[in-house]
Amino acid sequence: MPKLKKSAARMVAEARARIEEVETADLIARVGDPDTVIVDIRDPRERARTGYIPGSVHAPRGMVEFWVDPESPYFKEVFGQEGKRFVFHCASGWRSALTVATLQDMGFDAAHLREGFSTWEKQGGPVERDDD
Repeated sequence: MPKLKKSAARMVAEARARIEEVETADLIARVGDPDTVIVDIRDPRERARTGYIPGSVHAPRGMVEFWVDPESPYFKEVFGQEGKRFVFHCASGWRSALTVATLQDMGFDAAHLREGFSTWEKQGGPVERDDD
C-alpha cells in the first residue's frame, strides 16, 4: 500500500487548530435556543441506533457542502438563515471537524461539537429516538 501524504488524524488535528470547538455542556445549555442550529452529520443508521439531539437538523456528511451552497441545486433553506449559530456534530468530533474546516473554506461560519455525540447522553444531554 502506498504511503499517504497526510493521515486522517493529521487532517483532523489541522482542522481542529483552526475552527471553533464547542464543549458538550455548553451545547447542552443551548438546546432549544432559537439562535442555535445543531446539525447532525452522522449516517442515518447511527442516528437510528443511538438517537439524536432533539431539534437537530440531519445533513448527511456527503451532502453538507452542497446543502449550504446557495448556488447548488441541493441547497437547503435551513442553511440560509441569517444570524444563526451553526454547530455541527458527528459521533466523535472527527468528521465534524473536517466538515467545519471545509465549510469555513467556503465562507460558511460554523463550529463543531468537540467530543461529538459520544459524550452527549453521559453528560445529561437530551436524546430523542424514533422508536420512542
